[in-house]
Amino acid sequence: MALGAFGKHALMDLLSQSALETWRTGAHYHLVHGVALLLAGLVAERAPHPHRAHRPGWLFLAGITLFSLSLYAIAITGMRVLGAITPLGGFCFLSGWLFLAWSVKSRRI
Repeated sequence: MALGAFGKHALMDLLSQSALETWRTGAHYHLVHGVALLLAGLVAERAPHPHRAHRPGWLFLAGITLFSLSLYAIAITGMRVLGAITPLGGFCFLSGWLFLAWSVKSRRI
């Protein structure tokens, strides 16, 4: 939330509208997956397979690092080549959600 507010207030006069939108996207996914990290921690305490619940947390953290930070860097520097990193973060996010669902699934079908 703080990075979103920073982008809104401190960067508004410094960045183009497109760069601000890129920043907002990074901040939004950062916030959502920060909450997902908390959820993964709660699941790890209560899941039928707690050892499985560690993976989603690491994947969400990797996703935040690769996805959101690459978008922040693109917004500030304008170096679009950094966009090659962003999909790797998106893959980590998707994998994290799949592993989180897998960690709460019981063995019985």
